[in-house]
Amino acid sequence: MLSAEEPVVDLQLDRAHSARIYDYLLGGKTNFLADRLAAGRVLGVFPAALVAARINREFMHRATRHLAAAGLRQFLDIGTGIPTSPNLHEIAQATAPDARVVYTDNDPIVLAHAAALLHGTPEGRTAYVPADVTDPAGILAAPRLRATLDLTRPVALSLNALMHFVPDDGRDRAHTAVETLKAALPSGSTLAMTHATPDYSPDAMGEIARIYREAGTALQFRTRAEFLRFFDGWELLDPGVTLSHQWRPDRPEDAGHVTDAEAACYAAVARKP
Repeated sequence: MLSAEEPVVDLQLDRAHSARIYDYLLGGKTNFLADRLAAGRVLGVFPAALVAARINREFMHRATRHLAAAGLRQFLDIGTGIPTSPNLHEIAQATAPDARVVYTDNDPIVLAHAAALLHGTPEGRTAYVPADVTDPAGILAAPRLRATLDLTRPVALSLNALMHFVPDDGRDRAHTAVETLKAALPSGSTLAMTHATPDYSPDAMGEIARIYREAGTALQFRTRAEFLRFFDGWELLDPGVTLSHQWRPDRPEDAGHVTDAEAACYAAVARKP
Protein backbone atom coordinates (compact mmCIF):
# COMPACT_ATOMS: atom_id res chain seq x y z
CA MET A 1 0.00 0.00 0.00
CA LEU A 2 1.07 3.62 -0.38
CA SER A 3 3.07 5.11 2.45
CA ALA A 4 1.64 7.98 4.46
CA GLU A 5 5.08 9.56 4.07
CA GLU A 6 4.87 10.01 0.28
CA PRO A 7 5.97 13.61 -0.47
CA VAL A 8 3.43 16.31 -1.25
CA VAL A 9 3.70 17.30 -4.92
CA ASP A 10 2.51 20.26 -6.96
CA LEU A 11 0.05 18.83 -9.49
CA GLN A 12 0.12 22.06 -11.55
CA LEU A 13 -3.60 22.05 -12.22
CA ASP A 14 -3.31 25.26 -14.21
CA ARG A 15 -1.24 23.49 -16.90
CA ALA A 16 -2.37 20.81 -19.32
CA HIS A 17 -1.00 17.40 -18.50
CA SER A 18 -0.80 14.34 -20.77
CA ALA A 19 -2.28 11.93 -18.20
CA ARG A 20 -5.26 14.18 -17.58
CA ILE A 21 -5.76 14.86 -21.30
CA TYR A 22 -5.92 11.11 -21.84
CA ASP A 23 -8.28 10.76 -18.89
CA TYR A 24 -10.57 13.32 -20.51
CA LEU A 25 -10.48 11.51 -23.86
CA LEU A 26 -11.46 8.29 -22.04
CA GLY A 27 -14.43 10.03 -20.43
CA GLY A 28 -12.82 10.25 -16.99
CA LYS A 29 -13.30 12.92 -14.34
CA THR A 30 -9.71 13.55 -13.23
CA ASN A 31 -9.07 16.49 -15.54
CA PHE A 32 -9.27 20.26 -15.33
CA LEU A 33 -9.86 23.27 -17.57
CA ALA A 34 -6.31 23.40 -18.94
CA ASP A 35 -6.49 19.71 -19.83
CA ARG A 36 -9.87 20.06 -21.49
CA LEU A 37 -8.69 23.06 -23.52
CA ALA A 38 -5.65 21.12 -24.73
CA ALA A 39 -7.84 18.13 -25.53
CA GLY A 40 -10.09 20.46 -27.51
CA ARG A 41 -7.09 21.60 -29.55
CA VAL A 42 -6.17 17.96 -30.22
CA LEU A 43 -9.72 17.20 -31.30
CA GLY A 44 -9.63 20.24 -33.56
CA VAL A 45 -6.80 18.74 -35.64
CA PHE A 46 -7.66 15.07 -35.09
CA PRO A 47 -11.39 14.60 -34.37
CA ALA A 48 -10.87 10.84 -34.03
CA ALA A 49 -8.77 11.29 -30.85
CA LEU A 50 -11.71 10.17 -28.70
CA VAL A 51 -12.07 7.02 -30.78
CA ALA A 52 -8.33 6.34 -30.83
CA ALA A 53 -8.01 6.64 -27.04
CA ARG A 54 -10.93 4.36 -26.35
CA ILE A 55 -10.01 1.62 -28.81
CA ASN A 56 -6.49 1.68 -27.39
CA ARG A 57 -8.00 1.05 -23.96
CA GLU A 58 -10.14 -1.74 -25.39
CA PHE A 59 -7.01 -3.38 -26.82
CA MET A 60 -5.56 -3.47 -23.30
CA HIS A 61 -8.70 -5.20 -22.06
CA ARG A 62 -8.64 -7.82 -24.82
CA ALA A 63 -4.92 -8.50 -24.58
CA THR A 64 -5.02 -8.82 -20.79
CA ARG A 65 -8.04 -11.11 -20.92
CA HIS A 66 -6.36 -13.28 -23.55
CA LEU A 67 -3.10 -13.58 -21.61
CA ALA A 68 -4.86 -14.39 -18.33
CA ALA A 69 -6.90 -17.07 -20.11
CA ALA A 70 -3.64 -18.43 -21.58
CA GLY A 71 -2.23 -18.94 -18.07
CA LEU A 72 -0.30 -15.75 -17.29
CA ARG A 73 -0.62 -14.89 -13.61
CA GLN A 74 1.82 -12.01 -13.24
CA PHE A 75 1.34 -8.62 -14.90
CA LEU A 76 3.61 -5.57 -14.97
CA ASP A 77 1.86 -2.47 -16.31
CA ILE A 78 4.30 0.39 -16.88
CA GLY A 79 2.88 3.84 -17.53
CA THR A 80 -0.52 2.90 -16.21
CA GLY A 81 -1.92 6.43 -16.19
CA ILE A 82 -4.81 7.77 -14.13
CA PRO A 83 -7.05 4.87 -13.00
CA THR A 84 -10.00 4.36 -15.34
CA SER A 85 -12.12 1.34 -14.41
CA PRO A 86 -11.92 -1.39 -15.46
CA ASN A 87 -8.18 -1.25 -14.87
CA LEU A 88 -5.76 -4.00 -15.87
CA HIS A 89 -5.95 -5.83 -12.55
CA GLU A 90 -9.75 -5.92 -12.74
CA ILE A 91 -9.59 -7.52 -16.19
CA ALA A 92 -6.85 -10.01 -15.23
CA GLN A 93 -8.38 -11.00 -11.91
CA ALA A 94 -11.85 -11.43 -13.41
CA THR A 95 -10.34 -14.32 -15.40
CA ALA A 96 -7.68 -15.39 -12.89
CA PRO A 97 -8.51 -14.25 -9.32
CA ASP A 98 -5.00 -15.19 -8.17
CA ALA A 99 -3.30 -12.87 -10.68
CA ARG A 100 -0.66 -10.50 -9.32
CA VAL A 101 -0.34 -7.04 -10.81
CA VAL A 102 2.25 -4.30 -10.40
CA TYR A 103 1.50 -0.85 -11.77
CA THR A 104 4.24 1.71 -12.31
CA ASP A 105 4.23 5.34 -13.42
CA ASN A 106 6.57 8.30 -12.96
CA ASP A 107 3.74 10.79 -12.76
CA PRO A 108 2.85 12.43 -9.41
CA ILE A 109 -0.71 12.85 -10.70
CA VAL A 110 -1.02 9.08 -11.04
CA LEU A 111 0.60 8.58 -7.63
CA ALA A 112 -2.07 10.81 -6.12
CA HIS A 113 -4.75 8.44 -7.43
CA ALA A 114 -2.87 5.15 -7.15
CA ALA A 115 -4.87 3.88 -4.17
CA ALA A 116 -7.67 3.17 -6.63
CA LEU A 117 -5.39 0.63 -8.31
CA LEU A 118 -4.77 -1.40 -5.17
CA HIS A 119 -8.15 -3.00 -4.59
CA GLY A 120 -7.86 -6.45 -6.10
CA THR A 121 -9.25 -9.87 -5.31
CA PRO A 122 -8.44 -11.55 -1.97
CA GLU A 123 -6.67 -14.34 -3.89
CA GLY A 124 -4.50 -11.99 -5.94
CA ARG A 125 -2.36 -8.99 -5.20
CA THR A 126 -1.81 -5.51 -6.61
CA ALA A 127 0.94 -3.00 -5.95
CA TYR A 128 2.01 0.43 -7.22
CA VAL A 129 5.62 1.51 -7.80
CA PRO A 130 6.52 5.14 -8.56
CA ALA A 131 9.08 4.65 -11.32
CA ASP A 132 10.16 5.80 -14.78
CA VAL A 133 10.34 3.51 -17.83
CA THR A 134 13.59 5.24 -18.82
CA ASP A 135 15.10 3.67 -15.66
CA PRO A 136 14.11 0.04 -16.26
CA ALA A 137 16.73 -1.26 -13.83
CA GLY A 138 15.13 0.83 -11.09
CA ILE A 139 11.72 -0.62 -11.89
CA LEU A 140 13.01 -4.19 -11.80
CA ALA A 141 14.84 -3.63 -8.49
CA ALA A 142 11.94 -1.92 -6.71
CA PRO A 143 11.14 -3.68 -3.41
CA ARG A 144 7.38 -3.49 -3.98
CA LEU A 145 7.76 -5.15 -7.37
CA ARG A 146 10.03 -7.87 -5.96
CA ALA A 147 7.57 -8.49 -3.12
CA THR A 148 4.70 -8.94 -5.59
CA LEU A 149 6.15 -10.61 -8.69
CA ASP A 150 8.48 -13.58 -9.05
CA LEU A 151 10.76 -12.65 -11.94
CA THR A 152 11.83 -16.27 -12.38
CA ARG A 153 8.29 -17.01 -13.62
CA PRO A 154 6.59 -15.58 -16.74
CA VAL A 155 5.43 -11.98 -16.56
CA ALA A 156 3.01 -10.20 -18.90
CA LEU A 157 4.59 -6.81 -19.55
CA SER A 158 2.19 -4.08 -20.66
CA LEU A 159 3.40 -0.87 -22.35
CA ASN A 160 0.23 0.70 -23.64
CA ALA A 161 0.33 4.17 -25.21
CA LEU A 162 3.58 4.84 -23.34
CA MET A 163 6.69 4.71 -25.48
CA HIS A 164 5.68 7.57 -27.77
CA PHE A 165 6.30 9.71 -24.66
CA VAL A 166 9.97 8.62 -24.73
CA PRO A 167 11.72 10.52 -27.54
CA ASP A 168 15.04 9.08 -28.60
CA ASP A 169 16.95 12.39 -28.59
CA GLY A 170 19.56 10.69 -30.77
CA ARG A 171 20.16 7.91 -28.22
CA ASP A 172 17.51 5.27 -29.09
CA ARG A 173 16.28 5.58 -25.50
CA ALA A 174 12.91 3.92 -26.04
CA HIS A 175 14.18 0.70 -27.63
CA THR A 176 17.05 0.46 -25.13
CA ALA A 177 14.63 0.68 -22.19
CA VAL A 178 12.32 -1.97 -23.62
CA GLU A 179 15.21 -4.32 -24.39
CA THR A 180 16.40 -4.04 -20.77
CA LEU A 181 12.95 -5.01 -19.52
CA LYS A 182 12.66 -7.89 -22.00
CA ALA A 183 16.07 -9.26 -21.05
CA ALA A 184 15.09 -9.46 -17.36
CA LEU A 185 11.98 -11.57 -17.99
CA PRO A 186 12.05 -15.36 -18.33
CA SER A 187 10.88 -17.55 -21.20
CA GLY A 188 7.11 -17.54 -21.56
CA SER A 189 6.82 -13.86 -20.65
CA THR A 190 4.86 -11.60 -22.98
CA LEU A 191 4.91 -8.00 -24.18
CA ALA A 192 1.62 -6.24 -25.03
CA MET A 193 2.12 -2.81 -26.50
CA THR A 194 0.46 0.02 -28.39
CA HIS A 195 2.13 3.05 -29.93
CA ALA A 196 0.78 6.04 -31.85
CA THR A 197 2.01 6.35 -35.43
CA PRO A 198 2.21 9.07 -38.10
CA ASP A 199 1.80 6.50 -40.88
CA TYR A 200 -1.89 7.24 -41.55
CA SER A 201 -2.45 10.88 -40.54
CA PRO A 202 0.99 12.55 -40.67
CA ASP A 203 -0.19 16.16 -40.69
CA ALA A 204 -2.60 15.69 -37.79
CA MET A 205 -0.06 13.75 -35.75
CA GLY A 206 2.50 16.48 -36.33
CA GLU A 207 0.04 19.04 -34.96
CA ILE A 208 -0.71 16.84 -31.94
CA ALA A 209 3.00 16.60 -31.19
CA ARG A 210 3.20 20.39 -31.32
CA ILE A 211 0.23 20.80 -28.95
CA TYR A 212 1.75 18.42 -26.40
CA ARG A 213 5.17 20.03 -26.75
CA GLU A 214 3.66 23.43 -25.97
CA ALA A 215 2.11 21.85 -22.87
CA GLY A 216 5.55 20.62 -21.79
CA THR A 217 5.40 17.00 -23.01
CA ALA A 218 7.64 15.69 -25.78
CA LEU A 219 6.26 13.09 -28.18
CA GLN A 220 7.82 10.84 -30.81
CA PHE A 221 5.38 8.96 -32.98
CA ARG A 222 6.93 5.95 -34.71
CA THR A 223 6.46 4.07 -37.96
CA ARG A 224 5.45 0.43 -38.28
CA ALA A 225 9.09 -0.62 -38.73
CA GLU A 226 10.14 1.32 -35.64
CA PHE A 227 7.29 -0.22 -33.64
CA LEU A 228 8.16 -3.73 -34.84
CA ARG A 229 11.69 -3.31 -33.47
CA PHE A 230 10.32 -3.31 -29.91
CA PHE A 231 9.54 -7.02 -30.37
CA ASP A 232 12.93 -8.11 -31.72
CA GLY A 233 13.75 -11.69 -30.67
CA TRP A 234 10.24 -12.46 -29.43
CA GLU A 235 7.46 -14.36 -31.21
CA LEU A 236 4.49 -12.25 -32.28
CA LEU A 237 1.11 -13.76 -31.50
CA ASP A 238 -1.46 -13.79 -34.28
CA PRO A 239 -2.38 -11.51 -35.97
CA GLY A 240 1.03 -9.85 -35.52
CA VAL A 241 1.35 -6.07 -35.78
CA THR A 242 -2.02 -4.49 -36.47
CA LEU A 243 -3.84 -1.27 -35.80
CA SER A 244 -5.26 -1.28 -32.26
CA HIS A 245 -8.86 -1.98 -33.33
CA GLN A 246 -7.80 -4.94 -35.48
CA TRP A 247 -6.07 -7.02 -32.79
CA ARG A 248 -8.47 -9.91 -32.02
CA PRO A 249 -11.69 -7.85 -31.88
CA ASP A 250 -14.42 -9.35 -29.73
CA ARG A 251 -16.62 -9.40 -32.83
CA PRO A 252 -15.28 -9.31 -36.40
CA GLU A 253 -17.59 -6.45 -37.27
CA ASP A 254 -16.11 -4.28 -34.50
CA ALA A 255 -12.94 -3.68 -36.52
CA GLY A 256 -14.98 -2.36 -39.43
CA HIS A 257 -16.40 0.53 -37.40
CA VAL A 258 -13.04 2.34 -37.22
CA THR A 259 -10.72 3.37 -40.04
CA ASP A 260 -6.96 2.94 -39.90
CA ALA A 261 -6.55 6.73 -39.97
CA GLU A 262 -8.85 7.07 -36.95
CA ALA A 263 -6.96 4.42 -34.97
CA ALA A 264 -3.49 5.83 -35.77
CA CYS A 265 -2.02 3.42 -33.23
CA TYR A 266 -0.18 0.13 -33.73
CA ALA A 267 -0.72 -2.83 -31.40
CA ALA A 268 0.87 -6.23 -30.91
CA VAL A 269 1.48 -8.98 -28.35
CA ALA A 270 4.58 -11.17 -28.38
CA ARG A 271 5.97 -14.05 -26.31
CA LYS A 272 9.57 -14.67 -25.25
CA PRO A 273 10.80 -18.03 -26.60
